[in-house]
Amino acid sequence: MGLKEYKPTSPGIRGTILNDFSEVTKDKPDKSLLEPLPRTGGRNNQGRMTVRHRGGGHKRMYRIVDFHRDKDDCPAEVLSIEYDPNRTTRIALVRYEDGEKRYILAPAGLKVADKVMSGEKVEPRIGNCMWLQSIPLGLFVHNVELIVGRGGQIVRSAGAATQVSAREGDYVHLLLPSGEVRRVFGKCRATVGQLSNIEHEALNLGKAGRNRWKGWRPHVRGKAMNPVAHPLGGGEGRSNGGRHPCSPTGVLAKGGKTRTPKKLSSAFIIKKRK
Repeated sequence: MGLKEYKPTSPGIRGTILNDFSEVTKDKPDKSLLEPLPRTGGRNNQGRMTVRHRGGGHKRMYRIVDFHRDKDDCPAEVLSIEYDPNRTTRIALVRYEDGEKRYILAPAGLKVADKVMSGEKVEPRIGNCMWLQSIPLGLFVHNVELIVGRGGQIVRSAGAATQVSAREGDYVHLLLPSGEVRRVFGKCRATVGQLSNIEHEALNLGKAGRNRWKGWRPHVRGKAMNPVAHPLGGGEGRSNGGRHPCSPTGVLAKGGKTRTPKKLSSAFIIKKRK
């Protein structure tokens, strides 16, 4: 795994830094684990645009990733490490002893022909999925469940990892990448290791067109619009908008708290994120 810097042979390629995909061992995905991924263009089921700056981009198929890791005490062999256009980390194709194939999130250091396993008490090696209460303190984990049996919900992006910091009765304390310390029930599952594609944050797309390939449309500043289109729009000549940054509907964009104070899961947060 590494980065590839390009020579400035054109304005569009000047400063571009992309992945070299050296860790990817297979180009085409397993057809039995694919599903169609229809486009939304940022629109909901009523056809109304609820997310701006979406549309276009290259066609994709969805890879069915196993976030549950619930096939216990059955060893699986890693067949390949693959690229997934729907997420920033890599995925690994594994085959269990009974012949079943599944995709899992690939942690850094996982290689072809390695063995992975799930269970309550398995060896805490990279790629193994365990109950949180069975994981030694200090280890880094990813793909963490918040509710037993629901499957991993947090710590799933490139280079992400959370540290098992303490135990408290039936609960385990996790130090999340955001700085938040959270209690999670000990029978929830997590996978040992840090996720792959650690250098993802160092990428430089180099040109606007590469963002369009990803399905992201141009972002126009609010103060460059007319008053009818945005609260920051209008004015004679250039202006600073005259108010705090906000969305076209007036929702504050910076510093405004968005978390519901009465949310039930707030009881599990020991230390708020930075």
